[in-house]
Amino acid sequence: MEKSEFMDEDFLLATETARELYHNCAEHVPILDYHCHISPREIAEDQRFENIARIWLSGDHYKWRQMRSNGVNEAYITGDAPDFEKFCQWAQTLEKAIGNPLYHWSHLELQRYFGYHGTLGTETARKVWELCRKRLLQEDMSARGIMKASNVTLVCTTDDPADDLYWHEKIRQDESFQIQVLPAFRPDRAIAIELPDFVAYMQQLGQAAELKITDFADFLDALHKRMDVFQELGCKASDHGLLYVPWMEQDDDEAAKIFAAKLRGEVISQEEVLKFKTAVLLWLGREYEKRDWVMQLHFGVTRNNNSRMFHKIGPDTGFDGIYNQVPITQLSKFLNALCQDENLPKTILYSLNPGDNAALAALMGCFQEAGALGKIQQGSAWWFNDHKHGMEEQLTTLASLGLLGNFVGMLTDSRSFLSYTRHEYFRRIFCNLVGDWAEHGEYPSDWNLLEQLVKDVCYNNAVRYFGFALECV
Repeated sequence: MEKSEFMDEDFLLATETARELYHNCAEHVPILDYHCHISPREIAEDQRFENIARIWLSGDHYKWRQMRSNGVNEAYITGDAPDFEKFCQWAQTLEKAIGNPLYHWSHLELQRYFGYHGTLGTETARKVWELCRKRLLQEDMSARGIMKASNVTLVCTTDDPADDLYWHEKIRQDESFQIQVLPAFRPDRAIAIELPDFVAYMQQLGQAAELKITDFADFLDALHKRMDVFQELGCKASDHGLLYVPWMEQDDDEAAKIFAAKLRGEVISQEEVLKFKTAVLLWLGREYEKRDWVMQLHFGVTRNNNSRMFHKIGPDTGFDGIYNQVPITQLSKFLNALCQDENLPKTILYSLNPGDNAALAALMGCFQEAGALGKIQQGSAWWFNDHKHGMEEQLTTLASLGLLGNFVGMLTDSRSFLSYTRHEYFRRIFCNLVGDWAEHGEYPSDWNLLEQLVKDVCYNNAVRYFGFALECV
């Protein structure tokens, strides 16, 4: 077998069919990023980045974890060390990241945005730093310029119900910018009644909704009002970050009593927490169905495992992990309750535990129905799974137990404007998988069928599923 060059144009494409599918089709399909964490303010202000460390290392807990694994002092990770020294520490770490998606992502970003096709390591750090510094000075390397160069048509950010959405309004009013930037409704804090800042958050939510929250009815009214504002700005999706989707028998009267007790400062039992969360999630699910919003459920994450570092530098800094397999029976009861009342919205299920793949793919088949292709979706391989093996496993499980042709495809789940290469990474893996099946006679080598499949999974399915105002390709 002929030796391949490092990350050349046929990177990850092992067969002729895979290469044709990627280069003649997937490579030219636009990017629709329906779930990310980039800042709408940075888009509105067309943020520029002083150096590669600012755009690469600031806020990237993926890289921070690996730097800690390489024994790097925290001053060079989240501390106040000079940017170049932080970058050198990352370059040194990257040399050891064989088999890690960060090795591939980092070099794809260097290739696509900076024109650098070498490798990054200790010996090349200064050269790459200077090349990137000069490139970032050029006009097209602002936040908006990067999005345009990446062929992005639409992104959905992640926004709290209490957010005033000021920057979304500014973007919408700017007719010079053609990429759609829509808010996504992320009411995690509104559901987390067990947290000590829940009552304080009720004040924030009430202020945003221009009402005083004194009881459960006010609380739901505030959420409803905020959802109206999100919808006016084009919102098509919600998103929930959960340990698991809870289910406990309850009713609205119980939820109201639990809410009132929390406002009075009383201690809420674990059973009451689960009852409240179940009631609120059911109410939200019904609202999403009325509005034709997609409900995204991200679960299976253990948060802030290192309490010492959590208290030192806060959440989302690289100390989260994978929960043991989620209680599928509770998820089933939750979906079933909405389904029985014909209030089940389009739903995407993401588990951080790859051991849940088959159970989720089987469960979603129980709740499919007319009105949407793949109404219940298994989300793309997420966070600790968005590597080559994880993506292949998610895709093959979905293909085995569902309809891969209706899959809504990849997202970045990222805070970086350079992360659009994750779509390229996914597309190469997807084309390689499909190409292999076609070449081994497991699917027809029919170009029209294969081309449509690639276009649909990479773009068209998401356009149709979310109902975005975009043309299919």
